[in-house]
Amino acid sequence: MNSVKPRILYAEDEADIASIVTDYLHHAGYEVEHFADGSQALAAAIARPPALAILDLMLPGTDGLTILRECRARQLCPVICLTAKVEEVDRLIGLEMGADDYICKPFSPRELIARVKVVLRRNQVGEAIASGAAVSDWRLDDATCQASWRGQDLGLTRREYTLLSILHRHPGKIYPRSQLLDLAYADALEVSDRAIDSHIKNLRKKLRVVLGEDAECIRSVYGVGFAFEA
Repeated sequence: MNSVKPRILYAEDEADIASIVTDYLHHAGYEVEHFADGSQALAAAIARPPALAILDLMLPGTDGLTILRECRARQLCPVICLTAKVEEVDRLIGLEMGADDYICKPFSPRELIARVKVVLRRNQVGEAIASGAAVSDWRLDDATCQASWRGQDLGLTRREYTLLSILHRHPGKIYPRSQLLDLAYADALEVSDRAIDSHIKNLRKKLRVVLGEDAECIRSVYGVGFAFEA
């Protein structure tokens, strides 16, 4: 029986690049919807959310960052950004807005395919964890804000639990500090980045007590934020 091919929405206005990337994606076993106009791509993503969106940032109509912002606000799909911009600030803007990955042109189509596979696999793991379908050493109970590993309670505060729950839901996904502030401190009037760093520091200490001194489940991404490594 044939399995359903993951559907990828690809927004790129440079015809030569679009043709090559589309061929590689098809060859890798994906269904592809290509759009040269950003407004059409956004409308299609909202009407029929894909498994993944690959967005060039410099698009006619609606630009890629706006599409990324809508994908995140509506929780449509994971996003990989493609752009000719090479400045670090441009990459950070994309990541802080919630991009799952970021590739600068020129790039290898094979590298893009590899990153597509990683992002899709990461998203599948995250969905399984969120739905409770994954068999895991971790147990997180949102009702009681209690987390345990192999039956051992971690003894977390409510804020520490919230941060762990957010990071744990999508292993490998990099969460910028600004996004963690929005998600974990929505009830606080004024909170600085230092609050995130302080709680992450305490969370790491408690994780090491249970998992071992060499365990480093929460990875720091310099200048950006944090990611959970299962």
